[in-house]
Amino acid sequence: MKRILLISTGGTIASVEGAEGLAPGMQADAILSYVPELRRGYDVSTLPLFSIDSSNMRPEHWLRIARAIQDNYDDYDGFVVMHGTDTMAYTAAALSYLCLYLAKPVVLTGAQQPIERTATDGTRNLIDSFAVAADPGSRGVMIVFNGHVIAGTRARKTRSKSYNAFSSIDFPDLAVVRGGRVVRYIATGDAPSVPIFSHALEGRIFPLKLVPGMSPHVFDELIDDFDAIILESFGVGGIPMYPDDSGDDAFARAIERWTQAGKIVVVTTQVPHEGSDMAIYQVGLHIRDRRGVIVAYDMTFESIYTKLMWILAQTRDPARVERLFHTPINHDLVDLG
Repeated sequence: MKRILLISTGGTIASVEGAEGLAPGMQADAILSYVPELRRGYDVSTLPLFSIDSSNMRPEHWLRIARAIQDNYDDYDGFVVMHGTDTMAYTAAALSYLCLYLAKPVVLTGAQQPIERTATDGTRNLIDSFAVAADPGSRGVMIVFNGHVIAGTRARKTRSKSYNAFSSIDFPDLAVVRGGRVVRYIATGDAPSVPIFSHALEGRIFPLKLVPGMSPHVFDELIDDFDAIILESFGVGGIPMYPDDSGDDAFARAIERWTQAGKIVVVTTQVPHEGSDMAIYQVGLHIRDRRGVIVAYDMTFESIYTKLMWILAQTRDPARVERLFHTPINHDLVDLG
């Protein structure tokens, strides 16, 4: 019988109705009482790590989850983390970097309806998650939701209310779960020998979404308070070519001041699918070739943000940052242009 550690962190699946709306109020043991077949099919232990709405999730919570996995790694065959859906994709991405080379599965799941409600999707999601966590072909960090098994770096919440809440962005599902059976699409390969756990994240990163007419002076306002910017560009990587007072390229100069200061600029796209490629248009190429920016290609925003946090906790050297950023982890980077 497979040994599974069920870690509870709160979220909708654990929520109860109160005077001010839904809020987490149940721990893992209480939630398990709604799915008694899990106790019969697996050797289950529970770990109530914390109990929060996932809107309140912060990097220190990611570090606590990673530490809990590390501390219990040798004692269990798999891990199921119950989590709120709103920031689950960020947590799955963060754990993908904090917990490297796992030979065992870490499955994140939750629900769009509390477990105590008749219409809950939590029961199915837990049953499916345990099936994946116990499957011999599973390893690494993933989200299991509504029958989909999604790589931890590729998930995004794309529906706010529907049970089919998560999509795998620009990458196939790893597997599906049908009738409790895991049907695998992508083999996980040979199990690595020794996992590596990290215990630091650097959060001085600013996400900046371009809008038409935005002033490039915003870069100068941010430079003293942040070490990196994630620039959500137009299309495949378009950045405006507005002239400044001297007739020079204002955005290019603003970005150059950042990179010359040894700070990091990552360019992604605000388009939901198919990633960025700054080599196609003049409005991208004029920045890519001369300003020392890092192109995110087909990475999700959740992965860009958490991977940068993980990298900047290790190094501030721009060349090493770019090398680590462009090293694929858990399927986070497939198309390098």
